[in-house]
Amino acid sequence: MPAKAPIWNEDQPIYRQITDIIVGRILDSTYLEGELLPSVRQVAVEFDVSPLTAAKVFQELDKDDLTIKRRGIGSEVSPGARKSLLTSERQKFVEVEWPEILRRIEQLDFKLSELPDGLT
Repeated sequence: MPAKAPIWNEDQPIYRQITDIIVGRILDSTYLEGELLPSVRQVAVEFDVSPLTAAKVFQELDKDDLTIKRRGIGSEVSPGARKSLLTSERQKFVEVEWPEILRRIEQLDFKLSELPDGLT
């Protein structure tokens, strides 16, 4: 029985959300460099989307040089993809996500000593 599809965010195209999920899987080493990714059909079934939407995911991954197309075989994770993602995702975290987290900490008037262990 296929896994239940995620609840999609209406503010972002579904193909982009699926791309982000696959990027996360590369970052957490679910998909290793040189390893074949699931096929377009497998992705379409897993996420309950059309094969066209799934194909768009692979176009995005290829455009970002995260995959290599192997004609007749499928797409594999590019060498260096994880390192490249770590660099870009860390930069995005520092520039976009962290300022929002800090703003929220300040808004809630937290003191460093009040934050849960492991955060300071």
